[in-house]
Amino acid sequence: MIETIGLIKRFGGRPALDGVDLDVPAGTVCGLLGPNGAGKTTVVRILATLLRPDGGQARVAGHDVVREAAQARRELGLAGQYAAVDEVLTGRTNLVLFGRLHRLSARRARRRADELLERFRLTAAADRPVRTYSGGMRRRLDLAASLIVAPAVLFLDEPTTGIDPGTRLEIWDIIAKLARAGTTVLLTTQYLDEADRLADQIVVLDRGRVAAAGPPLALKRSIGGARVDVVLHDPAWAAEAAAIMGGDVTVTGARLSVTSDALVRIATELAAASIEFDDIALRRPTLDEVFLHLTGSTP
Repeated sequence: MIETIGLIKRFGGRPALDGVDLDVPAGTVCGLLGPNGAGKTTVVRILATLLRPDGGQARVAGHDVVREAAQARRELGLAGQYAAVDEVLTGRTNLVLFGRLHRLSARRARRRADELLERFRLTAAADRPVRTYSGGMRRRLDLAASLIVAPAVLFLDEPTTGIDPGTRLEIWDIIAKLARAGTTVLLTTQYLDEADRLADQIVVLDRGRVAAAGPPLALKRSIGGARVDVVLHDPAWAAEAAAIMGGDVTVTGARLSVTSDALVRIATELAAASIEFDDIALRRPTLDEVFLHLTGSTP
């Protein structure tokens, strides 16, 4: 449903995208990650027909975004980094206006607006000016506007930036339900837990190129397996504990760490040797570590 081949874009002669390949199957969520300036928003703008590429190809729902821009636009919805709704108008009027701009009849636009207001828990505020809405309410309204014609493909450019944790969880639930219903979602985000929670596959951009791509679990496994971390009650036991843990143990004072998934064995043998520990845990690589490994920075 979303495909790019060798996508190139330059600004002032400098490459913003330098041969980006994407392949997002229907009904899945693709998380597009990368440091600031990596090219995430540029990819979204090209796919949404808002920006012309300088090279390569891009298709949305089978339509070339340059040669068949009008057909591609009929298949997609977009919620950008900043709410695109009119603050002077009411929430209901905003949605009806979006419906009419999409050539729905007045009756159908009003019906669709009512459906979305209820779905996004905005019915009680429907007839208030948007300037009175909280940040989370505006984001929900903006997302509702992007769904006014139930698009096959939805682009979400950092949809939960700057909103409270409760609203973030609500939007996560909405995105997951959309994907389960068959909508294909391309999600850019600065929150790696968001990508880990929602994405079927993740693409990491760095300096305009794809640094890595794959399911979240595969990316995490690519930088190493599980680790057992132990915090000893007394660092004097470190050498004996390291021998029990086996392998290449990293010792930092009272903290020991080894690549292993034998948590139960290690805990049992430490206890049998009367080596007391304050904490023991099995820790798997995180997306934060993958991101740092690939880009040398944090999002």
